Amino acid sequence: MSSIRSKKNFLVFGSPYIGEEEIQEVIHSLRTCWLGTGPKVAQFEKNFKQFKKIPYAIAVNSCTAALHLSLIAADIGPGDEVITTPLTFCATINAIIHAGATPVLVDVDKKTFNLNPDLIEEKITPKTKAILPVHFAGRPCEMDKILSLAKKYNLKVIEDCAHAIEAEYKNKPCGTFGDFGCFSFYVTKNIITGEGGMIITHHSQLAKRIKILALHGMSADAWRRFSDEGYKHYMVVECGYKYNMMDIQAAIGIHQLKRVNIFWKKRKKIWEIYLDAFSDLPITLPNPFPDYIKPAYHLFTILIDEKKANINRDNFLNALNKHNIGSGVHYLSIPEHPFYQQKFGWKPEDYPNAMTIGRQTLSLPLSAKLTDKDINDVILAVKTILKECKC
Repeated sequence: MSSIRSKKNFLVFGSPYIGEEEIQEVIHSLRTCWLGTGPKVAQFEKNFKQFKKIPYAIAVNSCTAALHLSLIAADIGPGDEVITTPLTFCATINAIIHAGATPVLVDVDKKTFNLNPDLIEEKITPKTKAILPVHFAGRPCEMDKILSLAKKYNLKVIEDCAHAIEAEYKNKPCGTFGDFGCFSFYVTKNIITGEGGMIITHHSQLAKRIKILALHGMSADAWRRFSDEGYKHYMVVECGYKYNMMDIQAAIGIHQLKRVNIFWKKRKKIWEIYLDAFSDLPITLPNPFPDYIKPAYHLFTILIDEKKANINRDNFLNALNKHNIGSGVHYLSIPEHPFYQQKFGWKPEDYPNAMTIGRQTLSLPLSAKLTDKDINDVILAVKTILKECKC
């Protein structure tokens, strides 16, 4: 059978919507020659903290950097343990390792794909210093239970909100529950800066320290030494990192953030179209959302169980690709990877829900950039592949 789309019109998974406003803002940065950290980063931080209704926001060059800096600011290091999920991108785990601490995994709930709060307490030890929940695919974690445990055991809470910029739990924005909220503006995220991240917090002194750590450990707002205010001496007060965001990145983010609700409504519409179109197919669709959460609609994940669909996940991925439709895998569970097996002795079977999800999951295109034709092509491709498997 011929491909649903031509190679020339390959549907790139997660391709972002970029408007003329972003383009002109980037051109302005190029023409003014202010490319590094500067006034546009400061404006993006101001806009983001207003969006999240929180007093402090620090822009960095990735969510990985945001997680790492948050762990350091929380004084988490060698000898400490951080509880998190096995169903996440490796950056979540690597940030804990880079801070010198040990990640401790708790299996996910098989319906929500999020950290199962009922399994956390049995993993808490005297070494446990924090819980790091990941709001997977934009579905908020059960924060009441997590915060209750954090209070009981005096633990820090660092939220990985890479998928969850618009998400809310009981009318409160994700990222504002714990000590820190960490966001991603990677090119496939709900709003993008190409590469980039943000840390939000309620704590003024921790925000100040993170800002210093993010730029070599130099005194706060050291970038202003090159502004029209005149040269200002800076002092290195800590051994910091090169984690700062550039104005070119913020130039994109400023205008992306203005469209965050427009993008959200578009993805919600696509989500609902997919649910309706796939309702009678032998695949597992995302679990319904309870009325007390607002999802971010970041990933539309389906599970391909070979016993039901007569095709395994990887062959399904390849079949979509032959129809020139991109897709994603979010994610193979962390214990599947050889590095973590060797370092921690982790086995996928010890986290059965994450293992099963990781081996069956597939993410379909959900970008706000999708046209009606793109959406219809995705639906037709999924149905065609399953039909050819005599489902």
